[in-house]
Amino acid sequence: MLKQSDLIHIATIGKSVGLKGDMKFHDKSDFPEQFVKGASFLIDEKQSITLSEVNHKRGLIKIVGCNTPEDAKKFTNKKLFTTYEETKKNCHLKEGQFFWFDIIGCEIFENKKRLGLVDEIERIGATNYLSLKTDSNLVANGLAKTFLLPYVEPFILNTDINKKIINVSGAMDILEAS
Repeated sequence: MLKQSDLIHIATIGKSVGLKGDMKFHDKSDFPEQFVKGASFLIDEKQSITLSEVNHKRGLIKIVGCNTPEDAKKFTNKKLFTTYEETKKNCHLKEGQFFWFDIIGCEIFENKKRLGLVDEIERIGATNYLSLKTDSNLVANGLAKTFLLPYVEPFILNTDINKKIINVSGAMDILEAS
């Protein structure tokens, strides 16, 4: 049985639009191609919906079985979820790209010195930032408990998802200035 922690929030259904059960759709993912006619998504651990129509240009969807505004209103503000396995199956990355859920939990090293652990990823403007929990030894020496590191060159040297390690450059300077 699925638990909430097994699910990824990828979209939110908005209000009903028009007379035929169309609904506003707020995509929270980087993969709009996964939202197609016939695609199914979970709205909680047990209940799923299937899309009967998708209009990316207008930001609208229609759910199988929802043909009136009254039918559609039952789904207003419902979140759509998928699993990690479905995401890896349906969303294709380019070389050198990684899913956020694979990066979270990676250890950060600069010149073989452990700086901390990726706790979360934040998108600020067009840039993704790793939100890092600083290594306890560095915190004991008076450095910040957390800091943000841009997930771009020249800061990121390499990422090894299998070993859960990211080697960086310049992060210590950012940490000391935090």
